[in-house]
Amino acid sequence: MAGVGKLLKQAQKMQKQMEVIQAKLAETILEVSSGGGAINVKINGQGDFQGFKIDPEFLKEDADFIEETLLSAVQEAVVKAKETSEEAMGSVTGGMGGFPGLM
Repeated sequence: MAGVGKLLKQAQKMQKQMEVIQAKLAETILEVSSGGGAINVKINGQGDFQGFKIDPEFLKEDADFIEETLLSAVQEAVVKAKETSEEAMGSVTGGMGGFPGLM
């Protein structure tokens, strides 16, 4: 039964580490720009959007082009946040092979 106790302690330690990482991810602000800097998106490491900035001159462009550029920036920001989160969580779960299906 000593093996089960050891596993439980490892799981508790991993959970605490994951909570610390989640808190750091919430504070980590990632910035993505698109359209040559015409659109800037801020997102945290947990994937929560923190802000958008759009150059007023860019708004004079064709509506379809603006929409495509904005969508591209948002998609890139989501990918960047996901990669940041997976990398951070992998540092905790990597040693035990991770938890398939959890992330």
